[in-house]
Amino acid sequence: MNSKIVLYHGSEKIIRKPIYGFGNKNNDYGQGFYCTENLDLAKEWACLNNTDGYANKYVLEMNNLSVLSLTGGNYHILNWLYVLLENRKFSINTSVAVQAKKYINDNFAIDYKNYDVIKGYRADDSYFSFAKAFLNNTISIQQLEKAMVLGKLGEQIVIMSEKAFGSIEYVDSTFVPKEIYYPKSNARDNYARNEFAKEKNRGFVLEESYMIDIMREEWKNDDDRLQRVVLG
Repeated sequence: MNSKIVLYHGSEKIIRKPIYGFGNKNNDYGQGFYCTENLDLAKEWACLNNTDGYANKYVLEMNNLSVLSLTGGNYHILNWLYVLLENRKFSINTSVAVQAKKYINDNFAIDYKNYDVIKGYRADDSYFSFAKAFLNNTISIQQLEKAMVLGKLGEQIVIMSEKAFGSIEYVDSTFVPKEIYYPKSNARDNYARNEFAKEKNRGFVLEESYMIDIMREEWKNDDDRLQRVVLG
């Protein structure tokens, strides 16, 4: 079995050597080097600010690296949301959302900081707005799950530990023109928002569960009902 995987990092710059300890601490899963296995997606990320960029290509040696997969069967969407809420900065404007964040922290926490690599959905502006809608009790957990599936190509692989940074090797960089890939990035985002709007407009569905239900019914991390909305 090949223990190496090919990764791409979209950026306005050529990055020949990713450096451990650099980067924004308030990214989805904390400070790390955020990559994807999808070249086209990396090209879109390279032009997010409507500038030309580069798709930087790497090979990651996976041998002896610990991997946390938040899109795998061992974890559910509230574990993913816990990690997101720990790292992303945002305003909480309702009492329901304040209580919801505390409930998630108290009941769905996972130990993610000691892994070498994390795999999970990328919570860009559109997907993060879905998470906030769930906290505010305006969409169900089933609708949140469906929103993440809409962004399947938004999965990212994040190099987290010093050990993992020592296992990644630069290959080359491809120039990415903004004229092509900035519109593609906007189109992907608009598609996800439009599809989600259709789903959200279904309104309250009696058989689905909202954040207020999860708190009132005291769902826990091993609740069987969560297995019905597993990510993936």
